[in-house]
Amino acid sequence: MNQDVHGTQSWVDLGSPDVRASQAFYRGLFGWGSYTLTLDEFGDYEIFTEPASDQGVAGVQALVDDTGSPSWTCTFRVDDVDACVRTVEAAGGLVQVYPTPVAHLARIALFADPHGAEFGVWQPIVAGGRPPIGERSAARFVELACPDVSEAERFYGEVFGWSTVRAGTGRFATRWTVGGELVATGIVDGPTGEDGAGPAASPSQWSPYFEVADCDAATGRAVELGAGIRSAPADTELGRFSMLTDPTGVRFAVIAAGGPESRRP
Repeated sequence: MNQDVHGTQSWVDLGSPDVRASQAFYRGLFGWGSYTLTLDEFGDYEIFTEPASDQGVAGVQALVDDTGSPSWTCTFRVDDVDACVRTVEAAGGLVQVYPTPVAHLARIALFADPHGAEFGVWQPIVAGGRPPIGERSAARFVELACPDVSEAERFYGEVFGWSTVRAGTGRFATRWTVGGELVATGIVDGPTGEDGAGPAASPSQWSPYFEVADCDAATGRAVELGAGIRSAPADTELGRFSMLTDPTGVRFAVIAAGGPESRRP
């Protein structure tokens, strides 16, 4: 996927109550490395790296205080962060953090959609001013669990210009694309969470799908490291996946791609 296009996924960022525990879990699960980046605006920020290339694939930072809920924040590329603020507000979303510079790389902003799902946007200031995503063990796509997929379709269509692809009635029946490339999927998530697997952390939330070579092996390893299983490994048109919660309770998924058809939106 061309990540320099408005509306594509740009980064995933974990807010954790225990950064060391989160580092140990994800490094043990995916074989990631990590290093510390100190930013004047945000303090110490841990970058997870893909072992073969040392490229950044995700970030983790301590929660600001005990009132915050641990979660992955999914961030999307935009051409104009100030214009995005206006679009989000007009579409019914809330601005949580107004445009802020990140070193000399980019400007970011954080929002909540009409159902409370938090997400970020990233406008590069310089060419290449974004971490890469899409290598092995990085987020292949992201998923929105919400009470009303049609309302989410309207909101994100207005904000990012996403197109909707209908694909049957299964888990990934609603898919959002940019330029024909899969960016995100949407599912209905009731008061007890998808598949009735425990309470939802919020009325609506985003989760990343990290690509792995073997879904069953990755799921087993995650459990050994302290993860819980929300949805056991299952085959879908997009590949074999399982939905998990990490040791701090954060929801994420692992997915092993099938043949070429599994990469089509």
